[in-house]
Amino acid sequence: MLSNATKEKIALEVIKTLFVRFKKFPENADVNRNAPFHKAFLNAFSDKLTDHVTDIPYFISLSSWLHGLNTTLGQSFFENVAHILSNGYKRSFTNKANSLLRIHNSQKERIHDIITNLKNSNTVPNLEVENEQLFDSSLETNIDANNFTVDVFYENNEEIIAIELKSVRPNAGEMRGEKQKILEAKSALFFEYTDKIIKYYIGFPFDPTSNTELEFDKTRFLNYLIDGNKYFAPDEVLLSSELWDFLSGDTNTMQQILDVINAIATPQFMDNYNFINDYRNIENTTEKHEKILENWFLFTEKKIVQNYYNIKKIIDRNSMLKRKFQQPLFKKEKYNEARKETLLNIL
Repeated sequence: MLSNATKEKIALEVIKTLFVRFKKFPENADVNRNAPFHKAFLNAFSDKLTDHVTDIPYFISLSSWLHGLNTTLGQSFFENVAHILSNGYKRSFTNKANSLLRIHNSQKERIHDIITNLKNSNTVPNLEVENEQLFDSSLETNIDANNFTVDVFYENNEEIIAIELKSVRPNAGEMRGEKQKILEAKSALFFEYTDKIIKYYIGFPFDPTSNTELEFDKTRFLNYLIDGNKYFAPDEVLLSSELWDFLSGDTNTMQQILDVINAIATPQFMDNYNFINDYRNIENTTEKHEKILENWFLFTEKKIVQNYYNIKKIIDRNSMLKRKFQQPLFKKEKYNEARKETLLNIL
């Protein structure tokens, strides 16, 4: 089971994502009153849309909003949750970060050969064989590697773990580019961490080809991706619940993440958000306050509310502490960490 501290951190990511998307949700089609090109093209699908869409301008606005949600999940939420679960972080090996790595020029040639053979279907992806070609301890670095950034990076006593997080429907040609990036990154990491095993995965947050939320079929999924099975072997792919369990080192992780989201993502989200964000509601409706905080996995804030009267005795004698207490729990989508730390320190 995930710890309460971990669930709380995930909950804060959920709240941040929901708040931003609620603020941007299209209540009407005012921003798309006139979208003549979209409307013209959609005429071809009018027979398919009739039973499902009655307002084309609103449909266009909603589609734009959904695209924004997809972007937020792909570029922020999944990555942040991955960092929380693994205690990893995003790491850049670039000129700009003054952390560019080096490789041997023969490795570049080997990478070129691997990619060419995979592209032409002369070989099939084989992680063990590819690693043997790249991890050559007889070589010494003599040229700069390409700049690269790892979405999730962490290490233990024996291994370097690197994970590239991708959407479940990459663009055509993207799989080839990702494979080439990973091959070169592994080569560079091999020379940088000579005493550790280098493991570099490509990860996908769920399996859209599955009939259930948690199950996955890696072979089917790689066939579903454009050139997925051409460039990647199953043992270098982390998919759906496999990915989340790998990150947490536990089991049933994906379900626990979904449980946190489902508990917070209700039609009452903004009402609950506004309620707990007003300190005046603590004294008058403590029980409701505690219930929302518990349902939202905000265990630290629940502790503060439960100790409200002890805190009140102290802040009533200190105007600066009182002002800190009266600050909102959230400043828009951002959790007020400074307020939390101040109040915990006086308990």
